[in-house]
Amino acid sequence: MTKEIEDNRTTGSLIERLKNAPKAKWIKFTIVTILYLAFTVWVGNFWLCLGVLFIVDIYLTRFIPWGCWKKSKNPAIRKTMEWVDAIVFALVAVYLINTFFFQNYKIPTPSLEKTLLVGDYLFVSKLSYGPRVPNTPLSFPLAQHTMPITGTKSYIEWPQWPYKRLAGLGKVKRNDIVVFNFPAGDTVATYVTNPDYHELVYRNGWDVVNKNKSVFGDIVYRPVDRRENFVKRAVGMPGDKLQIIDNNLFINDVRAEDPKNLQYNMFLRTTGGYLDEKTFRELGISKDDRLLVNNERNAEAIFAALGVHRNENGTFNPVYRVPLTSNAYEKASNNPQIIEMIPEPGGWGEQIYPIGFDDKWTRCNYGPIWIPKKGESIELTPDNIRIYERAIRNYEGNALEIKDGKAYINGEEAKSYTFKMDYYFMMGDNRDNSADSRAWGFVPEDHIVGKPLFVWLSIDKDRDWFDGRIRFDRFFKCVTED
Repeated sequence: MTKEIEDNRTTGSLIERLKNAPKAKWIKFTIVTILYLAFTVWVGNFWLCLGVLFIVDIYLTRFIPWGCWKKSKNPAIRKTMEWVDAIVFALVAVYLINTFFFQNYKIPTPSLEKTLLVGDYLFVSKLSYGPRVPNTPLSFPLAQHTMPITGTKSYIEWPQWPYKRLAGLGKVKRNDIVVFNFPAGDTVATYVTNPDYHELVYRNGWDVVNKNKSVFGDIVYRPVDRRENFVKRAVGMPGDKLQIIDNNLFINDVRAEDPKNLQYNMFLRTTGGYLDEKTFRELGISKDDRLLVNNERNAEAIFAALGVHRNENGTFNPVYRVPLTSNAYEKASNNPQIIEMIPEPGGWGEQIYPIGFDDKWTRCNYGPIWIPKKGESIELTPDNIRIYERAIRNYEGNALEIKDGKAYINGEEAKSYTFKMDYYFMMGDNRDNSADSRAWGFVPEDHIVGKPLFVWLSIDKDRDWFDGRIRFDRFFKCVTED
């Protein structure tokens, strides 16, 4: 009887096939259709409603022989197609989940230590701020911009869709830890990614960077959603006035509260011996964060700048450059091996945004600067045009020229500009070891990826497998704003 119904479904008219569809198929069809239509309404692209026709055929009418390979008498074909079917389903599922719901993110650098550690794997929610409709919808799942083996692009540049963010559970709040696409990663020299392309051109000249392929590699442009993922703390909101004075952050002229795990670099001078692994572990300092200054080529110049003097025999005691939290600072103060702790001066060769302001600002004395807000205008002057030109040109898509101190936007002289997006100022908790908004500027709202919720895995690369390499105490640790 079942075989007869199946035959009728594959040979009858549309009405007959719908009538002969089993009740269980109708139930599955109804559930899938409701979910699909809800997704369509959420995305806001009603052309997707045409997909209901395929759902009808998959579950009810079966005009298209979706599973014809299952009837093959060749077992090799059946086995191969089973794998193909499973892989295609998995790729589509991963693509949708990764695009609209959540993604995995690994902490690669210490810019947020000790809030987040190098080797932490984060569960990042895209629903927290609303997922973006992808700029480049045709891409390989889990590959940000480059295929891991071939080294080719993991996405197809056409079509490219404009920025659109779907409804989410909330908006970015002050002190949120946020994952976002690197704003200055719009143009990339593939062989030299740090400093960014804009800084490379400023330091070396456009011709040197763009015509010296053997040194800098190909110069490529990346759409917003294909730029590198960064994670920082959102300290400045749209419309804020921000300033840093002697490492103290001020928002709208009010001293901001420091994060719980804030760190600054210190130079530790010892009694003459080298610090051991136990001491570094007690201070929470990873191997990558330990710098024995004595081994540096310019060690004597650094010692002179810090006021570190030679011993009577002409040598220097070991001096380490390390980042310390307030808790670690207290522990170091009580360590009998450490006889002096010197804060790292600001302005030691770091990149400063905007380019060319390194003679005015440093990472510890920065601003004041106004953070652009959607719908608000700012008067354009010779003093501030460099601060906002990247937002006007690169992020909001205008043609901007500066002639004789005047700004011309899309061919017309402009004395002011009204911003189309909200912008954020991001900083790392490891303040002296963080390339953040002080180095490359504002983060536009269309670059916001999502919010880390918790750590689901943590690997300490400094330790062996039987010596704490897996940080079990960090499993499912919530990412808080402290």
